[in-house]
Amino acid sequence: MSSEKSLMEIKRTVTRYGATHFGTLEEPGQASVAFRAEDRQVRFALPLPDRQDKAFTHHSRGRRDPAAAEKAYEQAVRQRWRALALAVKAKLEAVESGIAEFDQEFFAYLVLPNGRTVHEETGTQVVHAITTGSTGRLMLEGPRG
Repeated sequence: MSSEKSLMEIKRTVTRYGATHFGTLEEPGQASVAFRAEDRQVRFALPLPDRQDKAFTHHSRGRRDPAAAEKAYEQAVRQRWRALALAVKAKLEAVESGIAEFDQEFFAYLVLPNGRTVHEETGTQVVHAITTGSTGRLMLEGPRG
């Protein structure tokens, strides 16, 4: 399946489950998919492989020809888009079937008022808490008064 087909599948899926807005952004090395549903803004960042990575430019016998390198790169890009389409669909199915609530399933990808996702804002704090065994101040700081 092409990357474009996976992207369109994501759009159809989120729309079917009630998303009212949908958008994508592509930049070097990353694509983002965002949508609004359940009164929440959700954003997934999709890291894209480096076209110059040896996994694409070389094989066990040496350097790949440019056409083969491009084919290997495109396959890796398609695989990532397909994985994102499956992940989004699985999360929405879990919500629809009552296994999880929307906020639980999409927690890390919810966009905060400052434009960052919950994971971007708190991810390092959570990892620190896990590795040190200390939760410390694990909450987002509220307004100071």
